[in-house]
Amino acid sequence: MKFTYRAITKDGKTVAGALNARDKFELAHTLKERGETVIFTEEVSSEKHQFMSFFENLLNRVRLRDKIVFMRNLAAMIKAGLPLVRALGVLVKQTSNKNFKKILETVIENVNKGNSLSAALKEFPKVFPQLATSMIHAGEESGKLPEALEIIGEHMEQSYLLRRRVRGALMYPGIVVSAMLIIGVFMMIYVVPILTGVFEELDVDLPFSTQLIISTSEFFEEYTVVAFILLVVLGFSLRFFFKSKRGKRGFDLLLLHLPIIRELTQQINSARTARTLSSLLSSGVSLIDSLSITQDVVQNSFFKDVLKEAGTRVQKGTTLSQVITEHDTLYPILLGEMVAVGEETGKLSDMLMKVAAFYEGEVEQKTKNMSTIIEPILMVVVGAGVGFFAISMITPLYSVLDSI
Repeated sequence: MKFTYRAITKDGKTVAGALNARDKFELAHTLKERGETVIFTEEVSSEKHQFMSFFENLLNRVRLRDKIVFMRNLAAMIKAGLPLVRALGVLVKQTSNKNFKKILETVIENVNKGNSLSAALKEFPKVFPQLATSMIHAGEESGKLPEALEIIGEHMEQSYLLRRRVRGALMYPGIVVSAMLIIGVFMMIYVVPILTGVFEELDVDLPFSTQLIISTSEFFEEYTVVAFILLVVLGFSLRFFFKSKRGKRGFDLLLLHLPIIRELTQQINSARTARTLSSLLSSGVSLIDSLSITQDVVQNSFFKDVLKEAGTRVQKGTTLSQVITEHDTLYPILLGEMVAVGEETGKLSDMLMKVAAFYEGEVEQKTKNMSTIIEPILMVVVGAGVGFFAISMITPLYSVLDSI
């Protein structure tokens, strides 16, 4: 493969060029041997190769489960007395993910050169987020690296379980809605045209709802390709909109006003806030830095704003509990009270962990009950759709029968 790159020399000058290498890791290694630090790389390849690379990276992406196993096994081996480099070497042999294997090999090279584990992992921010590297750095400084790694592993596993519960709860309604749309399109293309022919032969007056269905069916039948292109464009447009800052802000606001979803959103973000802060504080990270890192973990932008405000005000002497209590429309009152108790007793990390466990339990229970709550709503929606279609297509037939 050929790569273009920009790098900084030992003298601080920026240089650019092109080199052949198996991958970006080999390129970075080659340039490091020259005494140059890479700041940008881009592969120069054909469209076909780019297409294949996309799927290769997709298949070899580092999953959260891989990182959980890495953190826990590394903690166990270091605690057992294995040197860091040897422990990393064992993990390289164990992992079956090619991309993760290359990353760990580069980490070993950097550690052998005298870099700390946290500094070596910081070179891969997409794999090891700031949350993990900050906790590892604090563990190295305090001489409690195995404990820090165990906390990270536990934090990642709880985050994984929380995410899986939410996705599991949304899977059922997602499948039902998708099936409805597919069946609806199928009927528009194949079933409605047959009924339309019957109506034309009978020469009956059609109500507005029937005309609307027939017009939609004719559009799908005559412009099938265009219709599907429009649906795809609409899907990507909505995805782009909700990825934008304004779209995400609007979606976050919507989640905080929906009857059932509102409380679940509060509890999910409260659980993430409490567990992340507890993990960071117990690893020795300062409260200010912990609040800054937690902003990236919390997904809802309104909760991010509260944490940003908390970081600014805590620096000026305000307590964290006071800031959280002032935003009781977002964070539940229990969180503010428990934080206040933690600040008074000097056990803030322990109190936050208890709050996290409580809200994670609440989320688990609600997601289990969500299918029971959503099922009747979906039945009403499906029934309304089927009823509208049936009445629209059967009413003209009844009018013909009445006139006979």
